[in-house]
Amino acid sequence: MLSSRPYLARALYQWLLDNDQTPYVVVDAEQAGVTVPRQFVQNGQIVLNVAPTAVRDLMMENDAITFSARFGGQPMQVVVPSQALIALYARENGVGMVFGHEPVMPGFDAQDEGDDVAPQDGPSLSSVDSGAEEPSGDEPDNGEESAAPPKGRPSLRVIK
Repeated sequence: MLSSRPYLARALYQWLLDNDQTPYVVVDAEQAGVTVPRQFVQNGQIVLNVAPTAVRDLMMENDAITFSARFGGQPMQVVVPSQALIALYARENGVGMVFGHEPVMPGFDAQDEGDDVAPQDGPSLSSVDSGAEEPSGDEPDNGEESAAPPKGRPSLRVIK
């Protein structure tokens, strides 16, 4: 069977756009075939804004996501092979999906895609404990929960 990752990514991308969210992708920049601006890679990963206003000629095909974008004013063609896509989520609220390693189905020839039955060593997202958060010191502690999302850099929340 073919990987479900590109099909789910296309569906999530469209769903986020339909809900006026900004889609971001997390990419394993160490995978073969990945073409991203290396100066922005941290811990083997890069987070890219793939909203229609941020990229040109976005193609989400079964084998890769490709688009043109500007990084520091320099144009670049970005290539993200499907197996290098770690997550797709909304910048505004972190809603999205983390893609795990897909096992090779019995009788399926992997055709040099790099998909192995055993998980590969590499970067991964850390989960956020759903328990109470420590006060940041930025906000007054009045004992009430704030309905506004936390300020700062957006992150993906994995709910167990």
